[in-house]
Amino acid sequence: MKHIYTFNFDSHLTDLFQLETRQIFGKAATSKMLFSDKEVDPSISPFIKRRFDIHFSANTYEQLLDRVEQEDIEIEGFKAEYTILGEDSTSYAERLNKLRDVGMRIQGIPNYLQPTRIYSICQYKGVWYFGTLAKHDTSWYKHKDKPHSFSNSLGMELAKSLVCIASEGNKDVSLLDGCCGVGTVMLEACISDFQIEGCDISSHSTQYAAQNLAHFGYSAQVHHCDIKELHKQYEAAILDLPYNFYSYSDDAITANIIQSASRLAKKLVIVSLADIENVITQFSMKVTDFCTVEKKGNSKFQRNS
Repeated sequence: MKHIYTFNFDSHLTDLFQLETRQIFGKAATSKMLFSDKEVDPSISPFIKRRFDIHFSANTYEQLLDRVEQEDIEIEGFKAEYTILGEDSTSYAERLNKLRDVGMRIQGIPNYLQPTRIYSICQYKGVWYFGTLAKHDTSWYKHKDKPHSFSNSLGMELAKSLVCIASEGNKDVSLLDGCCGVGTVMLEACISDFQIEGCDISSHSTQYAAQNLAHFGYSAQVHHCDIKELHKQYEAAILDLPYNFYSYSDDAITANIIQSASRLAKKLVIVSLADIENVITQFSMKVTDFCTVEKKGNSKFQRNS
């Protein structure tokens, strides 16, 4: 395997996390780490914290150090970090000593605050690894301060994960947010450079979505229309089906949205408060994967995606 991914997530999002890893990596992570040959930008996901790119491995720590020295690495402004995997119980003091060993075998002056490259070592099941780190960028947290929001808007973590699930981690995939509301999903797609457009039948929603996008300097098209009026093809569509007093819905409206979206995209990622599998199967589609997402705390509110 070429990469080691480490994850972090709250317990109430466990099902969502596992669905996301199945869609991106083709398998669910059974713990908070995963080996994979697939390279994914950690910042696209709310759950991926680090991607450790493996340069080489060794059966002993001493062999690893010898190999680092043989590589004759020359770089200014580097940093070395220790990545803890699984049940690694190496003490903090010992980790610092090992980082000092590695740093002494790299030629150049380190920069701990703004490194040009982060090298890392880790061990797992008796094997030592050396490589470089790509870290999660938390700048998407700024979307908490978007100018407009609805009380029923998707949470940011769910919105970000939906983009990952729909795209399978591929930034070249064209996406549609078919019930975009104030643009919560679109914001998470835009900050990670995904290609996305949105539509909503509500003029207030599309105005708010456009203003939210402009507030953060993103450019993505927002269509004020019924989804059935769209004709452009997309590779995947995300649908947070409307509900409650902000956006009236019934079975006919739900069927119209799903049928229209199925005409525009081969893959649909649908968020619903109700079981809609019978509606989905009406239009020659089938559910290939799903999860249930609960709000944090004691609330029984659930979304199925």
